[in-house]
Amino acid sequence: MLTVISPAKRLDWTERDVAATEPAFQDDAIRLARTMRNQTLGDLKKLMDLSDDLARLNRDRYRVFSDTPETDVTRPAALAFAGDTYLGLEAASLDEDEMAWAQDHLRILSGLYGVLRPLDAIQPYRLEMGSRLKTRRGKNLYDYWRDQLSHALNAQAAEIGTSILVNCASQEYFGAVAPKALNLRVITPVFMEDKGSAPRIVSFFAKKARGAMARYIIQRRLTDPAALIEFDTGGYAYYEEMSEPDKPVFIRPYTTPPNT
Repeated sequence: MLTVISPAKRLDWTERDVAATEPAFQDDAIRLARTMRNQTLGDLKKLMDLSDDLARLNRDRYRVFSDTPETDVTRPAALAFAGDTYLGLEAASLDEDEMAWAQDHLRILSGLYGVLRPLDAIQPYRLEMGSRLKTRRGKNLYDYWRDQLSHALNAQAAEIGTSILVNCASQEYFGAVAPKALNLRVITPVFMEDKGSAPRIVSFFAKKARGAMARYIIQRRLTDPAALIEFDTGGYAYYEEMSEPDKPVFIRPYTTPPNT
């Protein structure tokens, strides 16, 4: 199976002694970074709903974004992203064999880089897939990437001999994958919290669980989608009554999210 996850806004730029690889869409990232470099502070604030400080930070990032970056200014993608999904993935604790398997079986969708392998070298950036960034290809990043992401996922699935894609990405990011161009069966796990009435999705926990599901698949080298229902990380359990064939539902008792 091939699994996809979303990137994160927050970054962890801790230095890692890991050999990085080059992203498949490096040239596209360079072109998009040049477009971002031409945005004013006001443009950046509006484009991604940023504060003044975050707008300045990302303006400065794009000003120094290099076409040929040195290794000291890049980090492997799965180790650089630090959002909720990556709390579940815990990529830094994967051993060498697990990371090697993830390199072939896990993909990160990105507004700037398109599709990333876990060890692909990225420069610091922020560019959400839902951003309405105008380029020569259209009015937003969905127009920019069009069928490219689907073709890349099809090609990688063929390389590892699978017809199954496990979608652990957010709707914003997976929405950039053109369904008509995707030749794979898509399975989208749903993670819910039971608060005593109707189970519901809690964003923080759902994001973390999607990363944990990706880790579960990696560590067990899963190839059969039927094995997904055995996922029990964090107290989740498969709930057959609410599940559909390609939308397995996992529920656990509700706990209060941190910092609430």
